[in-house]
Amino acid sequence: MSGVQVTSEVGRLRTVLLHRPGSELQRLTPRNNADLLFDGVPWVGRAQEEHDAFAQALRDRGVEVLYLQQLLTETLDDADARASVVNTAVAPTVVGPILAAALRGWLLDLPSGDLALHLAAGLTHDELPRTGPEGVVRRLAGSTDFVLPPLPNLLFTRDSSLCVADHVAVTSPSMRARQRETSLTGAIYRHHSRFAGTPLLYGGSREEAWFEGGDVLLLAPGVIAIGVGQRTTPAGVEAFALRAFAASVAHTVLAVPIAQERATMHLDTICTMVDIDAVVMFPAVADTLQAWSVTPTEDGVLITGPEPFLIAAAKAMQLDELRVVDTGLDPVTAEREQWDDGNNTLALAPGLVVAYERNVVTNQALEAAGVEVVRIAGSELGSGRGGPRCMSCPVLRDPL
Repeated sequence: MSGVQVTSEVGRLRTVLLHRPGSELQRLTPRNNADLLFDGVPWVGRAQEEHDAFAQALRDRGVEVLYLQQLLTETLDDADARASVVNTAVAPTVVGPILAAALRGWLLDLPSGDLALHLAAGLTHDELPRTGPEGVVRRLAGSTDFVLPPLPNLLFTRDSSLCVADHVAVTSPSMRARQRETSLTGAIYRHHSRFAGTPLLYGGSREEAWFEGGDVLLLAPGVIAIGVGQRTTPAGVEAFALRAFAASVAHTVLAVPIAQERATMHLDTICTMVDIDAVVMFPAVADTLQAWSVTPTEDGVLITGPEPFLIAAAKAMQLDELRVVDTGLDPVTAEREQWDDGNNTLALAPGLVVAYERNVVTNQALEAAGVEVVRIAGSELGSGRGGPRCMSCPVLRDPL
């Protein structure tokens, strides 16, 4: 029996995977924040307060909250899982064969909680005990150089894995700063008792085509839209679609090209579902977004299109039309609230969403359209360019 079941974006949310920001955010500086995909240096204490309030808002509405760090700690009690994540983290091509051997042994001997902390928060050379022979890498490294880079983007649990029906896809991130995340989520789904027997749609291997969860919208049971842009490639869409068809968890995949820009890095930064038949979208793309429809055939796939995304989606969902919440935004406000993840909402149930409070006009438009909005603070959480949907990976949702 699989530990996951998600067939839509809006079925009542029962269980969600979050990552409470921790020491990894303390590693961000003005010198490295851009390389680690943050637009600023967040106030960590305030970010934690905001995230705790987000998690409590979910609990207040009956959602079970799982924390990635706790699941990882429990997973690392398994010897195979521990060896797998450590071997992935310690690359001789980066730290050299001499340091790799010493580092691997030191990490493997740590208690599970300490190991989980270092895997997320990273490790500098001056934090690693100086035991055994020193190689060239250790001698030439600065004391504050990372021997194990931190993973501040673990906060955005949507991207490193996603659930489709009773399957899980462990994704293949495009950005180097995020690629090690999937070794952690992959270990959890493969080895933690909570997810025993869950079949994998995508393996999380670095040989996989780029494919990230923020680009995936489960529009309806069997209908999946996937953004193609900065983070997900056409090859990633094709590989995922073929596996989803083979597993009978999808009958239509919509490939949706989006601009390869920071503000629109994923499909869910410009469009999310807020009801069974409604989306909120960045106004600048509502009338221009296109889609190719991919469906299975006996000897491969049939690809049709392009046609307007809203039309293609409605057809696949067997709706007369897909409603778009008219935010009524002027161009400047639209650009500001898009940057602040105004379109990145997390649905808790049909017509009930979580959104950042700062997107005042968008939230008012949602409520005018009959959508209840649970507002949360995000002044510090948003510095990594991600909203409530980005920060959550649904594990269980009620069927529609």
